[in-house]
Amino acid sequence: MDKASIGKTLTTLREQQPLIHNITNVVVTNFTANGLLALGASPVMAYAKEEVADMARISSALVLNIGTLDKEKVEAMIIAGKAANEAEVPVIFDPVGAGATIYRTEAARKIVREVKISVIRGNAAEIAHVTGHKWEIKGVDAKEGQGDTVQLAQEAAKSLGISVVITGKVDVVTDGQTTYLVHNGDAMLTKVTGAGCLLTSVIGAFAAVEKDVLSAALSAVVTYGVAAEKAIQVSGEKGPGSFQIELLNSLSKVTEEQIQSSALFE
Repeated sequence: MDKASIGKTLTTLREQQPLIHNITNVVVTNFTANGLLALGASPVMAYAKEEVADMARISSALVLNIGTLDKEKVEAMIIAGKAANEAEVPVIFDPVGAGATIYRTEAARKIVREVKISVIRGNAAEIAHVTGHKWEIKGVDAKEGQGDTVQLAQEAAKSLGISVVITGKVDVVTDGQTTYLVHNGDAMLTKVTGAGCLLTSVIGAFAAVEKDVLSAALSAVVTYGVAAEKAIQVSGEKGPGSFQIELLNSLSKVTEEQIQSSALFE
């Protein structure tokens, strides 16, 4: 995967405007929908068990996010996930806060067991707890410097048989065999609630138009990181509120040429 291919995938996404079905959390619903719209995708948020299977089947990707979970929502996610699997619709999973409580961790593991996931994205602690490793977590935030995130991501990809994205100071994208380290982004992303959740949905948008899920995940992470860098150039020292708005603006404006010149991954 090279910089030019990432830019072309972005253009394809904007041309196709894929429908992305999100079963996400109440904290980030509006930001996620606006972020996908800005990027060029078409978001839909449908949570009722009575309709999630139908919505998943007609969508181009399904995103599951357990940020604010309950029994009904977990059941809906599994129903939607199985329907997406039957329709060969890629499923992207964000195990928000896995490790913070026993219920949350078990819910994440249940979804991974019962639904065929294409990509899982989270911080190091979340991915660690889904796969049975130890990593300290505070609420939904991972503690830094407790282990090798590259090794963790690779082991998780191999054990789960899926592509894994661990976001942090350096983002790791791997399928267990091929691994990319992405250096794009900005620390201000950690000051905006839902920035990681939106990235998961952006991965879904790219997976909707790129069948190679590892390439889709890399394209999403790089594009999102470049957009964040462009956003901070505009918002400067104004703070997270201005950055959040400019991130949406940047997602709508980021170009193939900017990705070509600004993408930093190895």
